[in-house]
Amino acid sequence: MPIELPARSRVAIIGSGFAGLAMAVRLKQEGRHDFVVLERSNDVGGTWRDNDYPGCACDVPSNLYSFSFAPNPRWSRAFSQQAELLRYLRDTAVRFGVWPHIAFNAEVLQATWLESDQEWEIETRAGTVRSQILVSGAGPLSEPSYPDIPGIQDFQGTMFHSAEWNHDHDMTGERVAVVGTGASAVQFVPHVADAAGELTVFQRTPPWILPRPDRKVPELQKQLYGSIPVLQKAVRTAVYWRQEAMLPGLVHRPGLLRVFEKMALTHMHWKIKDPELRRKLTPDYKIGCKRILIANDFYPALTRANVSVNTESIERISPHSIITSDGREHEIDTLIFGTGFHVTDTAISDRVRGREAETLSERWKGSPQAYLGTSVSGFPNLFLLVGPNTGPGHTSVVFYIESQVAFVLDALRTMDRLHLSSIDVHREVEEDFNREIDQRMKGTVWTTGGCGSWYLDANGKNSTLWPGFSFELRWRTRKFDIRSYAAQHQ
Repeated sequence: MPIELPARSRVAIIGSGFAGLAMAVRLKQEGRHDFVVLERSNDVGGTWRDNDYPGCACDVPSNLYSFSFAPNPRWSRAFSQQAELLRYLRDTAVRFGVWPHIAFNAEVLQATWLESDQEWEIETRAGTVRSQILVSGAGPLSEPSYPDIPGIQDFQGTMFHSAEWNHDHDMTGERVAVVGTGASAVQFVPHVADAAGELTVFQRTPPWILPRPDRKVPELQKQLYGSIPVLQKAVRTAVYWRQEAMLPGLVHRPGLLRVFEKMALTHMHWKIKDPELRRKLTPDYKIGCKRILIANDFYPALTRANVSVNTESIERISPHSIITSDGREHEIDTLIFGTGFHVTDTAISDRVRGREAETLSERWKGSPQAYLGTSVSGFPNLFLLVGPNTGPGHTSVVFYIESQVAFVLDALRTMDRLHLSSIDVHREVEEDFNREIDQRMKGTVWTTGGCGSWYLDANGKNSTLWPGFSFELRWRTRKFDIRSYAAQHQ
Protein backbone atom coordinates (compact mmCIF):
# COMPACT_ATOMS: atom_id res chain seq x y z
CA MET A 1 0.00 0.00 0.00
CA PRO A 2 1.65 3.30 -1.05
CA ILE A 3 2.24 5.75 1.78
CA GLU A 4 0.99 9.31 1.80
CA LEU A 5 3.84 11.81 1.66
CA PRO A 6 4.31 13.29 5.14
CA ALA A 7 4.41 17.04 5.62
CA ARG A 8 7.61 16.71 7.66
CA SER A 9 10.30 14.12 8.21
CA ARG A 10 13.61 14.25 10.08
CA VAL A 11 15.43 12.61 7.16
CA ALA A 12 14.46 12.54 3.49
CA ILE A 13 16.28 10.08 1.24
CA ILE A 14 16.27 10.46 -2.54
CA GLY A 15 16.10 7.13 -4.37
CA SER A 16 15.55 3.50 -3.40
CA GLY A 17 18.42 1.77 -5.14
CA PHE A 18 21.36 0.28 -3.25
CA ALA A 19 22.32 3.65 -1.72
CA GLY A 20 18.87 4.78 -0.64
CA LEU A 21 17.93 1.40 0.81
CA ALA A 22 21.24 1.11 2.69
CA MET A 23 20.58 4.48 4.32
CA ALA A 24 16.99 3.55 5.16
CA VAL A 25 17.86 0.16 6.64
CA ARG A 26 20.66 1.52 8.81
CA LEU A 27 18.41 4.31 10.12
CA LYS A 28 15.83 1.69 11.01
CA GLN A 29 18.43 -0.47 12.72
CA GLU A 30 19.43 2.49 14.89
CA GLY A 31 15.87 2.99 16.00
CA ARG A 32 15.37 6.05 13.80
CA HIS A 33 11.94 5.80 12.21
CA ASP A 34 11.32 9.44 11.27
CA PHE A 35 12.42 9.25 7.64
CA VAL A 36 10.92 9.03 4.17
CA VAL A 37 12.36 7.60 0.95
CA LEU A 38 11.43 9.61 -2.15
CA GLU A 39 11.29 7.27 -5.13
CA ARG A 40 10.50 8.57 -8.62
CA SER A 41 9.21 5.21 -9.89
CA ASN A 42 6.62 2.76 -8.58
CA ASP A 43 9.17 0.19 -7.40
CA VAL A 44 12.51 0.03 -5.62
CA GLY A 45 15.75 -1.00 -7.31
CA GLY A 46 17.25 2.07 -8.97
CA THR A 47 19.54 1.13 -11.81
CA TRP A 48 18.67 -2.56 -11.37
CA ARG A 49 15.01 -1.74 -11.92
CA ASP A 50 15.53 0.50 -14.92
CA ASN A 51 18.21 -1.50 -16.73
CA ASP A 52 16.33 -4.65 -17.70
CA TYR A 53 17.77 -5.11 -21.17
CA PRO A 54 18.47 -8.69 -22.35
CA GLY A 55 21.60 -10.07 -20.71
CA CYS A 56 21.81 -7.39 -18.02
CA ALA A 57 24.02 -8.58 -15.16
CA CYS A 58 26.52 -7.32 -12.61
CA ASP A 59 30.27 -7.48 -13.26
CA VAL A 60 31.18 -7.67 -9.55
CA PRO A 61 30.86 -11.08 -7.82
CA SER A 62 27.50 -11.59 -6.10
CA ASN A 63 28.95 -12.16 -2.64
CA LEU A 64 30.58 -8.72 -2.71
CA TYR A 65 27.86 -6.89 -4.64
CA SER A 66 25.39 -7.12 -1.77
CA PHE A 67 24.86 -5.56 1.64
CA SER A 68 27.14 -6.75 4.43
CA PHE A 69 24.11 -6.66 6.76
CA ALA A 70 21.97 -8.73 4.37
CA PRO A 71 23.98 -11.65 2.94
CA ASN A 72 22.14 -13.83 0.45
CA PRO A 73 23.21 -17.48 0.73
CA ARG A 74 21.19 -18.44 -2.33
CA TRP A 75 22.68 -16.43 -5.16
CA SER A 76 22.12 -18.57 -8.25
CA ARG A 77 25.29 -17.46 -10.08
CA ALA A 78 28.76 -16.17 -9.26
CA PHE A 79 27.76 -12.91 -10.99
CA SER A 80 24.16 -11.88 -10.36
CA GLN A 81 21.76 -11.14 -13.17
CA GLN A 82 19.44 -8.13 -13.15
CA ALA A 83 16.22 -9.90 -12.19
CA GLU A 84 17.86 -11.60 -9.21
CA LEU A 85 19.43 -8.36 -7.99
CA LEU A 86 16.08 -6.60 -8.23
CA ARG A 87 14.44 -9.37 -6.18
CA TYR A 88 17.23 -9.04 -3.62
CA LEU A 89 16.62 -5.30 -3.24
CA ARG A 90 12.85 -5.78 -2.96
CA ASP A 91 13.32 -8.51 -0.36
CA THR A 92 15.75 -6.32 1.60
CA ALA A 93 13.26 -3.45 1.70
CA VAL A 94 10.57 -5.77 3.05
CA ARG A 95 12.79 -7.76 5.39
CA PHE A 96 14.14 -4.70 7.20
CA GLY A 97 10.82 -2.89 7.36
CA VAL A 98 11.62 0.11 5.18
CA TRP A 99 8.94 -0.48 2.53
CA PRO A 100 6.31 1.47 4.56
CA HIS A 101 8.67 4.48 4.53
CA ILE A 102 8.88 4.68 0.72
CA ALA A 103 6.85 7.29 -1.15
CA PHE A 104 6.56 6.02 -4.72
CA ASN A 105 6.01 8.21 -7.78
CA ALA A 106 7.60 11.03 -5.78
CA GLU A 107 10.30 12.29 -8.11
CA VAL A 108 12.19 15.22 -6.59
CA LEU A 109 11.60 18.34 -8.67
CA GLN A 110 13.30 20.88 -6.41
CA ALA A 111 14.98 20.84 -3.00
CA THR A 112 15.67 24.22 -1.40
CA TRP A 113 17.50 24.97 1.85
CA LEU A 114 15.49 27.34 4.05
CA GLU A 115 18.04 29.08 6.26
CA SER A 116 15.46 30.73 8.51
CA ASP A 117 13.79 27.39 9.25
CA GLN A 118 17.01 25.32 9.21
CA GLU A 119 15.47 22.67 6.98
CA TRP A 120 15.00 21.51 3.41
CA GLU A 121 11.81 22.10 1.45
CA ILE A 122 11.51 19.29 -1.07
CA GLU A 123 9.01 19.52 -3.90
CA THR A 124 8.08 16.19 -5.47
CA ARG A 125 5.51 14.97 -7.97
CA ALA A 126 3.58 13.60 -4.99
CA GLY A 127 3.63 16.82 -2.99
CA THR A 128 5.98 18.77 -0.74
CA VAL A 129 7.84 17.56 2.33
CA ARG A 130 10.08 19.44 4.74
CA SER A 131 13.08 17.71 6.25
CA GLN A 132 16.00 18.64 8.48
CA ILE A 133 18.34 16.20 6.72
CA LEU A 134 18.50 15.47 2.99
CA VAL A 135 20.38 12.39 1.77
CA SER A 136 20.78 11.88 -1.96
CA GLY A 137 20.96 8.28 -3.07
CA ALA A 138 20.36 9.25 -6.70
CA GLY A 139 23.03 7.13 -8.31
CA PRO A 140 25.37 8.17 -11.13
CA LEU A 141 23.94 5.49 -13.46
CA SER A 142 20.35 6.70 -13.36
CA GLU A 143 19.96 9.19 -16.23
CA PRO A 144 20.45 7.74 -19.75
CA SER A 145 22.74 9.75 -22.01
CA TYR A 146 21.88 10.07 -25.69
CA PRO A 147 24.64 11.21 -28.06
CA ASP A 148 24.45 14.61 -29.71
CA ILE A 149 24.16 13.43 -33.31
CA PRO A 150 22.56 15.64 -35.99
CA GLY A 151 19.23 14.26 -37.18
CA ILE A 152 18.60 12.03 -34.17
CA GLN A 153 15.13 13.53 -33.73
CA ASP A 154 14.27 12.77 -37.37
CA PHE A 155 14.65 9.00 -37.16
CA GLN A 156 11.34 7.34 -38.02
CA GLY A 157 12.13 3.76 -37.05
CA THR A 158 12.13 2.35 -33.52
CA MET A 159 14.72 4.03 -31.28
CA PHE A 160 15.55 3.53 -27.60
CA HIS A 161 18.37 3.54 -25.03
CA SER A 162 19.53 0.36 -23.30
CA ALA A 163 18.28 1.80 -19.97
CA GLU A 164 14.83 2.29 -21.50
CA TRP A 165 14.54 -1.02 -23.33
CA ASN A 166 11.49 -1.43 -25.53
CA HIS A 167 10.39 -4.97 -24.69
CA ASP A 168 7.28 -4.64 -26.83
CA HIS A 169 9.30 -4.21 -30.01
CA ASP A 170 10.01 -7.33 -32.05
CA MET A 171 13.23 -6.85 -34.02
CA THR A 172 13.17 -10.31 -35.58
CA GLY A 173 14.63 -10.09 -39.08
CA GLU A 174 15.12 -6.31 -38.87
CA ARG A 175 18.11 -4.17 -39.78
CA VAL A 176 19.35 -3.05 -36.37
CA ALA A 177 22.05 -0.57 -35.41
CA VAL A 178 23.68 -0.45 -31.98
CA VAL A 179 25.64 2.69 -31.11
CA GLY A 180 28.24 2.10 -28.41
CA THR A 181 30.33 -0.80 -27.15
CA GLY A 182 30.41 -0.15 -23.40
CA ALA A 183 29.37 -2.23 -20.41
CA SER A 184 25.69 -2.48 -21.40
CA ALA A 185 26.29 -3.12 -25.09
CA VAL A 186 28.63 -6.06 -24.55
CA GLN A 187 25.80 -7.72 -22.63
CA PHE A 188 22.85 -7.05 -24.93
CA VAL A 189 24.53 -7.21 -28.37
CA PRO A 190 24.63 -11.06 -28.40
CA HIS A 191 20.88 -11.16 -27.74
CA VAL A 192 20.15 -8.60 -30.45
CA ALA A 193 22.34 -10.58 -32.86
CA ASP A 194 20.17 -13.64 -32.22
CA ALA A 195 17.04 -11.82 -33.40
CA ALA A 196 18.15 -9.28 -35.99
CA GLY A 197 18.34 -10.00 -39.69
CA GLU A 198 21.31 -7.63 -39.89
CA LEU A 199 23.09 -5.99 -36.99
CA THR A 200 25.62 -3.17 -37.35
CA VAL A 201 27.58 -2.22 -34.23
CA PHE A 202 28.92 1.33 -34.40
CA GLN A 203 32.05 1.53 -32.30
CA ARG A 204 33.93 4.68 -31.39
CA THR A 205 36.51 3.17 -29.04
CA PRO A 206 37.04 -0.57 -28.48
CA PRO A 207 36.90 -1.73 -24.85
CA TRP A 208 39.33 -4.00 -23.07
CA ILE A 209 37.44 -7.23 -22.39
CA LEU A 210 38.42 -10.03 -20.01
CA PRO A 211 36.74 -13.44 -19.76
CA ARG A 212 33.74 -13.55 -17.42
CA PRO A 213 34.39 -16.23 -14.76
CA ASP A 214 30.68 -16.85 -14.21
CA ARG A 215 29.12 -20.15 -13.18
CA LYS A 216 26.02 -21.57 -11.56
CA VAL A 217 26.31 -21.87 -7.79
CA PRO A 218 25.91 -25.54 -6.74
CA GLU A 219 23.03 -26.34 -4.39
CA LEU A 220 25.48 -27.74 -1.82
CA GLN A 221 27.30 -24.41 -1.70
CA LYS A 222 24.02 -22.56 -1.11
CA GLN A 223 23.16 -24.93 1.73
CA LEU A 224 26.58 -24.47 3.31
CA TYR A 225 26.28 -20.69 3.11
CA GLY A 226 22.83 -20.89 4.69
CA SER A 227 23.86 -23.14 7.58
CA ILE A 228 27.37 -21.70 8.12
CA PRO A 229 27.11 -17.93 7.49
CA VAL A 230 30.73 -17.37 8.51
CA LEU A 231 31.77 -19.42 5.46
CA GLN A 232 30.05 -17.03 3.06
CA LYS A 233 31.54 -14.11 4.98
CA ALA A 234 35.01 -15.60 4.53
CA VAL A 235 34.42 -15.97 0.78
CA ARG A 236 33.21 -12.36 0.61
CA THR A 237 36.37 -11.22 2.40
CA ALA A 238 38.57 -13.18 0.00
CA VAL A 239 36.80 -11.69 -3.01
CA TYR A 240 37.17 -8.21 -1.51
CA TRP A 241 40.95 -8.52 -1.15
CA ARG A 242 41.26 -10.03 -4.63
CA GLN A 243 39.55 -6.95 -6.04
CA GLU A 244 41.73 -4.62 -3.97
CA ALA A 245 44.81 -6.28 -5.49
CA MET A 246 44.03 -4.50 -8.78
CA LEU A 247 44.30 -1.06 -7.21
CA PRO A 248 48.11 -0.60 -7.28
CA GLY A 249 48.13 -1.04 -11.06
CA LEU A 250 45.26 1.39 -11.59
CA VAL A 251 46.56 4.11 -9.29
CA HIS A 252 50.28 3.77 -8.61
CA ARG A 253 51.98 1.73 -11.33
CA PRO A 254 49.90 1.23 -14.49
CA GLY A 255 52.65 -1.01 -15.86
CA LEU A 256 51.47 -3.70 -13.45
CA LEU A 257 48.34 -4.02 -15.58
CA ARG A 258 50.20 -5.42 -18.59
CA VAL A 259 49.40 -8.93 -17.45
CA PHE A 260 45.70 -8.09 -17.78
CA GLU A 261 46.30 -6.64 -21.25
CA LYS A 262 47.89 -9.94 -22.28
CA MET A 263 44.94 -11.84 -20.83
CA ALA A 264 42.49 -9.64 -22.73
CA LEU A 265 44.38 -9.97 -26.03
CA THR A 266 44.61 -13.73 -25.60
CA HIS A 267 40.87 -13.81 -24.96
CA MET A 268 40.25 -11.84 -28.16
CA HIS A 269 42.55 -14.03 -30.27
CA TRP A 270 40.86 -17.13 -28.90
CA LYS A 271 37.40 -15.87 -29.86
CA ILE A 272 38.14 -13.96 -33.09
CA LYS A 273 40.14 -15.37 -35.99
CA ASP A 274 39.58 -12.59 -38.55
CA PRO A 275 42.67 -10.29 -38.40
CA GLU A 276 40.73 -7.27 -39.71
CA LEU A 277 38.08 -7.62 -37.03
CA ARG A 278 40.81 -8.06 -34.42
CA ARG A 279 42.38 -4.82 -35.60
CA LYS A 280 39.10 -2.97 -35.15
CA LEU A 281 38.63 -4.40 -31.68
CA THR A 282 42.15 -3.85 -30.34
CA PRO A 283 42.31 -0.83 -27.96
CA ASP A 284 45.09 1.75 -28.44
CA TYR A 285 45.09 2.88 -24.81
CA LYS A 286 46.17 1.27 -21.53
CA ILE A 287 43.85 -1.22 -19.92
CA GLY A 288 42.00 0.32 -16.99
CA CYS A 289 41.88 3.80 -18.53
CA LYS A 290 38.26 3.06 -19.38
CA ARG A 291 36.12 0.59 -17.50
CA ILE A 292 37.43 -2.96 -17.93
CA LEU A 293 34.62 -5.19 -19.18
CA ILE A 294 34.05 -8.89 -18.67
CA ALA A 295 32.16 -10.92 -21.27
CA ASN A 296 32.32 -14.34 -22.91
CA ASP A 297 29.72 -14.01 -25.68
CA PHE A 298 30.35 -10.51 -27.08
CA TYR A 299 33.27 -11.40 -29.35
CA PRO A 300 31.59 -14.55 -30.73
CA ALA A 301 28.50 -12.45 -31.51
CA LEU A 302 30.60 -10.07 -33.62
CA THR A 303 31.83 -12.96 -35.77
CA ARG A 304 28.34 -13.98 -36.85
CA ALA A 305 27.45 -13.67 -40.54
CA ASN A 306 24.63 -11.19 -39.83
CA VAL A 307 26.81 -8.87 -37.68
CA SER A 308 29.29 -6.18 -38.74
CA VAL A 309 31.40 -3.69 -36.78
CA ASN A 310 31.68 -0.15 -38.13
CA THR A 311 34.40 2.14 -36.78
CA GLU A 312 33.69 5.18 -38.94
CA SER A 313 32.30 8.14 -37.02
CA ILE A 314 28.60 8.87 -37.37
CA GLU A 315 27.97 12.09 -39.29
CA ARG A 316 24.21 12.21 -39.00
CA ILE A 317 21.02 10.23 -38.68
CA SER A 318 18.33 10.36 -41.35
CA PRO A 319 14.72 9.16 -41.05
CA HIS A 320 15.70 5.60 -42.06
CA SER A 321 19.48 5.37 -41.90
CA ILE A 322 22.81 6.30 -40.36
CA ILE A 323 25.35 8.17 -42.49
CA THR A 324 29.00 7.73 -41.54
CA SER A 325 32.03 9.91 -42.24
CA ASP A 326 33.06 7.80 -45.23
CA GLY A 327 29.82 8.80 -46.97
CA ARG A 328 28.14 5.41 -46.60
CA GLU A 329 24.45 5.22 -45.78
CA HIS A 330 23.42 2.34 -43.52
CA GLU A 331 19.71 1.69 -43.80
CA ILE A 332 18.17 0.52 -40.52
CA ASP A 333 14.81 -0.25 -38.94
CA THR A 334 15.78 -0.11 -35.26
CA LEU A 335 18.35 2.08 -33.49
CA ILE A 336 19.60 1.15 -30.00
CA PHE A 337 21.88 3.38 -27.96
CA GLY A 338 24.31 1.81 -25.52
CA THR A 339 25.84 5.19 -24.77
CA GLY A 340 25.90 5.27 -20.98
CA PHE A 341 24.64 7.80 -18.48
CA HIS A 342 24.89 11.37 -17.21
CA VAL A 343 27.45 10.53 -14.54
CA THR A 344 29.02 13.90 -13.72
CA ASP A 345 26.02 16.02 -14.73
CA THR A 346 23.18 14.24 -12.97
CA ALA A 347 19.68 15.70 -13.04
CA ILE A 348 19.52 15.97 -9.25
CA SER A 349 22.43 18.46 -9.26
CA ASP A 350 20.18 20.93 -11.10
CA ARG A 351 17.39 20.50 -8.55
CA VAL A 352 19.15 21.01 -5.19
CA ARG A 353 19.61 24.64 -4.07
CA GLY A 354 21.78 25.56 -1.10
CA ARG A 355 22.24 28.50 1.23
CA GLU A 356 23.18 30.99 -1.52
CA ALA A 357 20.28 29.90 -3.76
CA GLU A 358 22.67 28.30 -6.23
CA THR A 359 22.21 24.72 -7.40
CA LEU A 360 24.83 22.03 -7.00
CA SER A 361 25.34 22.23 -10.75
CA GLU A 362 25.95 25.98 -10.63
CA ARG A 363 28.34 25.55 -7.73
CA TRP A 364 30.33 22.79 -9.42
CA LYS A 365 30.60 24.43 -12.86
CA GLY A 366 31.09 21.09 -14.60
CA SER A 367 33.40 19.49 -12.01
CA PRO A 368 31.55 17.96 -9.04
CA GLN A 369 33.40 17.95 -5.73
CA ALA A 370 32.51 17.23 -2.11
CA TYR A 371 34.32 16.61 1.16
CA LEU A 372 34.74 12.83 1.43
CA GLY A 373 32.42 12.70 -1.56
CA THR A 374 29.59 13.46 0.84
CA SER A 375 29.37 17.10 2.01
CA VAL A 376 29.30 20.29 -0.08
CA SER A 377 29.98 23.67 1.53
CA GLY A 378 26.96 25.97 1.35
CA PHE A 379 24.54 23.02 1.36
CA PRO A 380 23.84 22.41 5.06
CA ASN A 381 22.52 19.03 6.21
CA LEU A 382 22.95 17.58 2.72
CA PHE A 383 24.72 14.25 2.34
CA LEU A 384 25.59 12.64 -0.99
CA LEU A 385 25.96 8.87 -1.33
CA VAL A 386 28.23 7.77 -4.18
CA GLY A 387 29.03 11.45 -4.54
CA PRO A 388 32.02 12.96 -6.37
CA ASN A 389 35.17 10.80 -6.34
CA THR A 390 33.63 7.95 -4.38
CA GLY A 391 32.95 5.64 -7.30
CA PRO A 392 34.87 2.35 -7.49
CA GLY A 393 37.25 1.66 -10.35
CA HIS A 394 37.99 -1.87 -9.21
CA THR A 395 35.50 -3.18 -6.65
CA SER A 396 31.92 -3.09 -5.38
CA VAL A 397 30.12 0.24 -5.06
CA VAL A 398 28.15 -1.26 -2.17
CA PHE A 399 31.26 -1.15 0.02
CA TYR A 400 31.61 2.58 -0.66
CA ILE A 401 27.92 3.16 -0.02
CA GLU A 402 28.03 1.46 3.38
CA SER A 403 31.09 3.51 4.32
CA GLN A 404 29.33 6.79 3.56
CA VAL A 405 26.12 5.66 5.27
CA ALA A 406 28.13 5.04 8.47
CA PHE A 407 29.50 8.58 8.17
CA VAL A 408 26.00 10.05 7.84
CA LEU A 409 24.76 8.06 10.85
CA ASP A 410 27.61 9.38 12.98
CA ALA A 411 26.81 12.91 11.80
CA LEU A 412 23.22 12.44 13.03
CA ARG A 413 24.44 11.14 16.38
CA THR A 414 26.71 14.16 16.69
CA MET A 415 23.89 16.56 15.86
CA ASP A 416 21.68 14.91 18.47
CA ARG A 417 24.36 14.94 21.15
CA LEU A 418 25.28 18.59 20.60
CA HIS A 419 21.70 19.76 19.88
CA LEU A 420 22.57 21.11 16.44
CA SER A 421 20.05 22.27 13.88
CA SER A 422 22.51 22.29 10.97
CA ILE A 423 26.06 21.44 9.96
CA ASP A 424 27.90 22.81 6.93
CA VAL A 425 31.39 21.70 5.93
CA HIS A 426 33.96 24.51 5.95
CA ARG A 427 34.80 25.63 2.42
CA GLU A 428 38.55 25.37 3.05
CA VAL A 429 38.17 21.81 4.37
CA GLU A 430 36.33 20.79 1.21
CA GLU A 431 38.87 22.54 -1.03
CA ASP A 432 41.87 21.02 0.78
CA PHE A 433 40.35 17.57 0.39
CA ASN A 434 39.75 18.05 -3.33
CA ARG A 435 43.25 19.39 -3.91
CA GLU A 436 44.47 16.16 -2.38
CA ILE A 437 42.23 14.09 -4.63
CA ASP A 438 43.34 16.01 -7.74
CA GLN A 439 47.00 15.50 -6.83
CA ARG A 440 46.56 11.78 -6.24
CA MET A 441 44.65 11.39 -9.52
CA LYS A 442 47.55 12.67 -11.66
CA GLY A 443 49.51 9.43 -11.91
CA THR A 444 46.59 7.06 -12.27
CA VAL A 445 45.85 5.07 -15.40
CA TRP A 446 42.53 6.96 -15.61
CA THR A 447 44.52 10.14 -16.27
CA THR A 448 47.62 8.84 -18.07
CA GLY A 449 46.14 5.88 -19.97
CA GLY A 450 45.51 7.73 -23.22
CA CYS A 451 41.73 7.57 -23.44
CA GLY A 452 38.58 9.58 -22.87
CA SER A 453 36.03 7.98 -20.59
CA TRP A 454 32.81 8.59 -18.70
CA TYR A 455 34.96 8.95 -15.59
CA LEU A 456 35.91 12.42 -16.85
CA ASP A 457 33.67 15.46 -16.41
CA ALA A 458 33.01 18.41 -18.74
CA ASN A 459 36.35 19.97 -17.74
CA GLY A 460 38.35 16.79 -18.32
CA LYS A 461 38.75 16.09 -14.61
CA ASN A 462 38.15 12.66 -13.10
CA SER A 463 35.50 13.57 -10.56
CA THR A 464 34.05 10.07 -10.47
CA LEU A 465 36.52 7.58 -8.98
CA TRP A 466 38.24 7.23 -5.61
CA PRO A 467 42.04 7.26 -6.24
CA GLY A 468 42.96 4.79 -3.52
CA PHE A 469 42.12 1.58 -1.72
CA SER A 470 38.48 1.29 -0.73
CA PHE A 471 39.45 0.54 2.87
CA GLU A 472 41.05 3.99 3.05
CA LEU A 473 37.70 5.63 2.34
CA ARG A 474 36.11 3.29 4.91
CA TRP A 475 38.70 4.47 7.46
CA ARG A 476 38.27 8.15 6.66
CA THR A 477 34.48 7.99 6.94
CA ARG A 478 34.43 5.87 10.08
CA LYS A 479 33.81 8.89 12.31
CA PHE A 480 32.20 12.28 11.77
CA ASP A 481 34.48 15.16 12.81
CA ILE A 482 32.46 18.21 13.82
CA ARG A 483 35.61 20.36 13.69
CA SER A 484 35.42 20.22 9.88
CA TYR A 485 31.96 21.77 9.93
CA ALA A 486 30.30 25.03 10.89
CA ALA A 487 27.50 24.19 13.32
CA GLN A 488 24.24 25.96 14.09
CA HIS A 489 22.73 25.26 17.51
CA GLN A 490 19.02 24.75 18.02
